[in-house]
Amino acid sequence: MPHRPDPGNEDLMSWNVHRVRPEDAARMRALRLEMLADSPLAFLETLAQAAQRSHESFRQRVAQAAAGGSLAQFVADPGDGGRLIGHAGGTVSPDFPGETVIFAVYVTPAHRGGKVVADLIEAVTAWSAAAGRPETLLEVVVGNDRAVRAYEKLGFCDTGERVPHPVIPTLTELRMRRVV
Repeated sequence: MPHRPDPGNEDLMSWNVHRVRPEDAARMRALRLEMLADSPLAFLETLAQAAQRSHESFRQRVAQAAAGGSLAQFVADPGDGGRLIGHAGGTVSPDFPGETVIFAVYVTPAHRGGKVVADLIEAVTAWSAAAGRPETLLEVVVGNDRAVRAYEKLGFCDTGERVPHPVIPTLTELRMRRVV
């Protein structure tokens, strides 16, 4: 799913969103470490935990997410072989049968506020719908108003459900859903 910038704005770059491939493992590891350093409250592992995992572990995780219908990860790739600029995953959870839980949404700081997040979410949504799951769910830390607004612009609605953060008990997350 390519995105091309407005030709009048040379500051913008182009990118393609694609499902991760085994050859993306090293760049995925670099992006994962960046994600955890930049937004530690948004993810379920710490930077230290991720940094201790072997390259082989990252390679196996990417290979698992590269195929199949129950787990997928998508990346925004500038196509120059350099750093990935965004990520979003989707998984099937036994707690939410028939829908896809979107997880680990991240856009590098230089690309926030634009279309990268929309392209990533649309890739997960298309994968989910193709698997017969038109409903998607995600959770956002209460107080992360920028993320909530971004998801609302993409058609997600606050369900009114509040759940404890799975790792940090003093935080609460709100659930948002969207049906394609």
